[in-house]
Amino acid sequence: MLVLKFGGTSVGTVDSIKSLLPLLEAYLERHQLVVVVSAMSGVTNQFVGAIEAAEKGDTKYRDTLEELEVKHIEASRELIASENQSAINVNIKQILTGVEKVLEGIFALKESTPNAIHQVTSAGEALSSLIIGEYFKQSIPDTFLIDPRQIITCSENQKPADVLMEISREKAKKVLPELPKLSLCPGFIAADEKGKLITLGRGGSDYTAALLANFFDAEKLEIWSDVDGLMTADPRLVPNAHLIETLSFEEALELSHFGAKVLYPPSIQPAMAKDISIQIRNTFNQENGGTEIIRGYRDEFMVRGISSVKNISMLNLKGASMVGIPYFSYRLFQTLSEQKINIILITQASSEHTICVAIETKDQARAVKAINKTFAYEIESKKLDPVEVENGLAIIALVGSNMKNQVGISGQLFNTLGKNGISAIAIAQGSSERNISVVINQKDLTKSINSLHETFFEDEIKRVNLFMIGVGNVGKALLNQIKQQQKFLLQEHLLDLQIIGVANSKKMAFLPEGEPIELNNWEKKLTEGEPFTIEGFIDKMSELNLRNSVFLDVTASHEIAESYAEILRRSISIVTPNKIAATSSQSNFQKLKAFERKYKAQYLFETNVCAGLPVISTLRDLIKSGDRIHKIEAVLSGTLNFLFNNYDGTTTFSSIVKRAKDEGYSEPDPRLDLSGEDVRRKILILARESGYELEMDDIQGESFVPQSCMDANDVEGFFKELEKSEEHFQNLQEEAKKNGTKIRYVASFENGLAKTQLKYVNSNHPFYHLEGSDNIVLFFTDRYSVQPLVVKGAGAGAEVTASGIFADIMKISSGN
Repeated sequence: MLVLKFGGTSVGTVDSIKSLLPLLEAYLERHQLVVVVSAMSGVTNQFVGAIEAAEKGDTKYRDTLEELEVKHIEASRELIASENQSAINVNIKQILTGVEKVLEGIFALKESTPNAIHQVTSAGEALSSLIIGEYFKQSIPDTFLIDPRQIITCSENQKPADVLMEISREKAKKVLPELPKLSLCPGFIAADEKGKLITLGRGGSDYTAALLANFFDAEKLEIWSDVDGLMTADPRLVPNAHLIETLSFEEALELSHFGAKVLYPPSIQPAMAKDISIQIRNTFNQENGGTEIIRGYRDEFMVRGISSVKNISMLNLKGASMVGIPYFSYRLFQTLSEQKINIILITQASSEHTICVAIETKDQARAVKAINKTFAYEIESKKLDPVEVENGLAIIALVGSNMKNQVGISGQLFNTLGKNGISAIAIAQGSSERNISVVINQKDLTKSINSLHETFFEDEIKRVNLFMIGVGNVGKALLNQIKQQQKFLLQEHLLDLQIIGVANSKKMAFLPEGEPIELNNWEKKLTEGEPFTIEGFIDKMSELNLRNSVFLDVTASHEIAESYAEILRRSISIVTPNKIAATSSQSNFQKLKAFERKYKAQYLFETNVCAGLPVISTLRDLIKSGDRIHKIEAVLSGTLNFLFNNYDGTTTFSSIVKRAKDEGYSEPDPRLDLSGEDVRRKILILARESGYELEMDDIQGESFVPQSCMDANDVEGFFKELEKSEEHFQNLQEEAKKNGTKIRYVASFENGLAKTQLKYVNSNHPFYHLEGSDNIVLFFTDRYSVQPLVVKGAGAGAEVTASGIFADIMKISSGN
């Protein structure tokens, strides 16, 4: 014998009911069947809503009954042969008339009783089994309708699922010989010892099926719903969740207890007691084998699933004298038990001065009132503090039988949460070590589960979510590079880079639910976006709360740079070529570094110096490995080097500057480059990364551009003044030519002093042979005292700068 249970969605429509018959006919060729059915999808909730309306004195319950009558009469009309419809419809109306009388009583009294609730909420299963049973009889005439009240017997105290197993089993034995090849039974419904109707509570139809499987010694219990089976996580929260094909009873119990809605905990025990395997199948995907639950199953996986429960409140009891309160834990748990409040998680400090319990938020007010009453004397005498409550929480649980044999699972769990800026409020682990549970803020639930799923189940793919401000030359180049590499990174490096938000100075664009922006369509989305503010952009990043989030500032904005601390505070990493923050006050720079450590986010700015060259990373490696920096000499402006390499006096200096501007080697206002301030910022960054504390005012800078050019009102005026000053630049060029040297704008740092100046270098100097927009940095250290460590290459241009930003993104993505 097999017991098959079909849930509300499986019998929710006429078409879904019709799809069951071929399935059952195939089974009947080999097996005797008992089929348990739920109410049609949504019907039980409608009956509950009718009760609530009646309690409030709202006549809408009558409208609900009319809707339910129409729904079931229409189903009957489409499923049942016309000659049999009249009798079925009479029965439908008779059931609903009984419900109406109960609801009228509730309406009159403005309150309901447990018996009234049982009478109303059980009607959904009574109606569905009536119609489906008659439909099956048309093809399988000896289909038998089991009355579960004649078998499943509960105690009289009205507790849901408090089944008297031995009494029920004896009744089942009497029914068993009478069962034909196909029997149908409504789920959820039972009776007390006096034969009065009672319901089995949440998941009652699953429980009905499990009980009958136990009583009839079935070979297997199959639970059919609208999902393929138990998943590694809730697929509504984790798009990459996948099917668990097999797991043990114990693992299934843990997952179901912590929110896996596919299977309810009471349904497992009856099958487990008789070693009856449970198969979870999808009515709408019958080719899929689903999930099988059996005794003692183990495989190589340490973690089998991640489950979660929302809407949790934490009750914290503490007191310096708590250790001396007699039977404290017993009284606490008894109090909650008397209030019929389920404790989901318990944790207690080893000092016994605090104990925390997690319960459903809907029970929180009642629990606090009852606990404060129980311990009123201790609270009044200051032995115990009043109950502290923390709401807005959720629980996540890692489940797996093999976790007991594996070192480091807890470490991976907390490391993953920490890296994503998620705090663990409370922790619990059972002695079986099949479950590690963590209480977190509910706002972090989606981020937490996706991060943990990625850690424990997605060795093949890591998703990195990018939020980008700035789509000028460098920004566009970066987007193009990401677009070109997305497929390669996904296939070869199992890395999924996605742009989630993009902005310029006027607009910002995000898709609903944090969906990625297609990189062949980002400009259109940005045009259609909402007005940009940095506060709004940061709030949107926080609201989405995605794991592995990286903020890309591809601007030179002071306002955006001033927001870095707030972004890091939200555990979002930063990658930027913007030098403003790294050259702000020493105290602010140290604050950003401290926030990196505190909030487990990275602040990377490799492209602040020499575009895509690995200058800062090389310097950091030297320092980390114990080397000390004594001197730095560098040509740090690709723009200035481009100018001096291309200016030979045959054309005007202003024309070379215009060319640099047009080809993207300079800022839109070239004075930012020619002033030398950019070079001063770069040498300041290198000095700070070398371990020295300096401010911008400490950097000595010599300008080589006449002040009249720098004082021009606008860029156009600047170029006019530059043309007027051509003789000045001709003199510089002639001096270099006369001495066989070349002009370089050099930054240096030695003995704690930093400066920038124009220099003439001869052919023996490493700076002499720089070409185009090349940069070069010489590091003189303990280890490189005679011959310096040299980093040289292209130091300007949109493409190389974008590639440097891309490299920093890859560092964060790989966890370096």
